[in-house]
Amino acid sequence: MDFTEHDSLAEFRKAATAWADEHVDPAWVDLEHTTGTHHNPELHALLGAQGLLGAGWPAQYGGTDVDPAYALAVFQEIGARGLRMDGWVTTEMVARTILHVATEEAKQEIVPAALRGEVVIVLGYTEPGSGSDVAAAKMRAVRDGDEWVVNGSKMFTSTAHMATHVFLLTRTNTEVSKHKGLTLLLARLDDPGVEVQPVHTLGGQRTNATFYSDVRVPDTLRIGDVDGGWGVMRVALVHERGTATAPGGPTLVEQVAAWARSAPGADGAPLLDDPTVAEQLARLAIDEEVGRLLGLKVRWVASTGGMPGIEGSMQKLHSSEAEQRRVDVLTDLLGEQALLAGDAGPLHGAVEWALRKAPVSTIYGGSSEVMREIVAERRLGLPRSRPIG
Repeated sequence: MDFTEHDSLAEFRKAATAWADEHVDPAWVDLEHTTGTHHNPELHALLGAQGLLGAGWPAQYGGTDVDPAYALAVFQEIGARGLRMDGWVTTEMVARTILHVATEEAKQEIVPAALRGEVVIVLGYTEPGSGSDVAAAKMRAVRDGDEWVVNGSKMFTSTAHMATHVFLLTRTNTEVSKHKGLTLLLARLDDPGVEVQPVHTLGGQRTNATFYSDVRVPDTLRIGDVDGGWGVMRVALVHERGTATAPGGPTLVEQVAAWARSAPGADGAPLLDDPTVAEQLARLAIDEEVGRLLGLKVRWVASTGGMPGIEGSMQKLHSSEAEQRRVDVLTDLLGEQALLAGDAGPLHGAVEWALRKAPVSTIYGGSSEVMREIVAERRLGLPRSRPIG
């Protein structure tokens, strides 16, 4: 793979900037921070209506003729303005999984609607008491004719209060090992028996606890085989760990370095003139560049028809642990200023916000321990450290 530095989206940057100037309301950034919800329904609907969500997708499932490179440039410009699109990130992840493993009926029902911006899908994996061990799911789904009756609860169902569907990991067989008795269902969040309660996190995000009481899901919205949910999860996690839309804009380290060029240090000289500070920022920049290159490898494997399971695990492991190293160094570097939120702190409190959200980075999407096991076993050929239960 050629890692030569070039901007493959350069010809689309001007048009993407013009699009964002016209359509992106700067007030949306403040709204995200005050509500803790990283999904804007107005923006999402607009992206769907203009065919940007469907760029590059197969035409038979709702793909549009919008150039995928232009769409990516728009997404990156949105990210550069401080907006996140978590609703699209999870929807895209599940829609791509559906294309890999679902029935033709499910593909036709869900994917085109998702690309039009009408369907927003969130993840229902984690349960109270099971943490990142998703295979320990106890939510029960019992077959009743052409439907499944679902009972149980999920934790950290982010964006559920603004979504239409949830991708539920359920227990359909209690007589086999935990990895073999799972089935994925796509449930509507406005159906009777579904309850969504807010959970506000240390990082300022609103996530949710969701509860399901005799919720009925048609078998047509079963994604993958009965009791074959672990295989479906492996496909979904590949898309979660690196193939989602890349954010745009300068990195946090780049922002801090730009700030340090003029911010005075203890001796009154610019902070970046201190060789120790420059070295620390350089090391962090190297971490970020390694993460970027690993992410490019993941997207390259996916774009050539592969399933970058190992590559995604490598990228997720490095980037999440680098994020925690980054906030530790930046907190030491900025001192008490790193703890100032919003306009009271440097860079509008970007370091303070990163400090609060970093602890969870090595847990969601698969813990660092699990990522190390995947790399050790599947890339290095080492024996399993623990049996499949």
